Amino acid sequence: MSGVKCINRYIALILICIISISFCACDSNNIKTYKLENTSAQYGLVNTIADENIEFFGSDKCVTSNDNFGLNLVDSHVAQGGGVFNLSTHEVTYGQNLFGKMYPASTTKILTALVAIENADLNQMITVSEYAADQSSDSSVANLKAGDVMSLKDLLYGLMLRSGNDAAIAIAEGVAGDEEHFAELMNKKAREFGATHSHFITPHGLHKDDHYTTIYDMYLIFSAAIKNETFLSIISTEEYSPIYTGIDGTEKTQTWYNTNQYLLGKSKAPEGFTVIGGKTGTTYEAGYCLVLYSKNSAGEDIISIVYNADCALNLYYLTNQLLYTFGDTE
Repeated sequence: MSGVKCINRYIALILICIISISFCACDSNNIKTYKLENTSAQYGLVNTIADENIEFFGSDKCVTSNDNFGLNLVDSHVAQGGGVFNLSTHEVTYGQNLFGKMYPASTTKILTALVAIENADLNQMITVSEYAADQSSDSSVANLKAGDVMSLKDLLYGLMLRSGNDAAIAIAEGVAGDEEHFAELMNKKAREFGATHSHFITPHGLHKDDHYTTIYDMYLIFSAAIKNETFLSIISTEEYSPIYTGIDGTEKTQTWYNTNQYLLGKSKAPEGFTVIGGKTGTTYEAGYCLVLYSKNSAGEDIISIVYNADCALNLYYLTNQLLYTFGDTE
């Protein structure tokens, strides 16, 4: 056995010398180095054709290592976090606490909607449970009753327009069986987007200490969501009237209005901006939140996020400042 080991060591030594010579040709006057990708291809270690088509994870992302910048140009003190992301130029143009832990409130429902759309049939009929319908009087609800039967598609409108917590739970139960298993799908999807500093427990975002995200993570999630045509159609809708069945079998309907003040005409975006849609959120711990998708005067896609504003008025005031100051390239 010792003779075999010696031979193997000898062969290994020869191979090391050959590899070393391949990467460095030396003479008494200079040292020449060779590009690894070229020499690797010569020995069949890489496929150069395939390598030319590699798409890196962050190639289409707005990337920054700075947590805060641009704060002195706007009234940033009215909120605890914010960001402006130009999807067309792949730039982060404003950052306020981009990577700090934030409570998302009902902006959680952005991820809820996308997970539901990708994991279930929009025509699936879902029966609202007693648990889903049993929401506190101060909770944002879509006015669903236990026993109501509604399609997933209609529930998604109740989720995103009316911000119904009852709709959120009905969706979670209909898609995954319960909130816990649905949350597993949410966290898995968030990780796929690179949102690794987030943790989701509920489909609605009512406060829990261990339910959190960051401004940057929400940008990653929302930028992926708006690529989905169904999601984009829902968030850009001003009002929606579903037709569904009550527990007694009778036909029911109601009208939900979008909570986004831009779409309802209660707030006006800066000149040149067209608001497509987004999601609001409010809890005591999270403050007033808004995740927004708009286009600037150059037709560029802009995501703006404000978290934990001190009131609804300042939420839209700061959003307008961010769009005007950091959202337009012209």
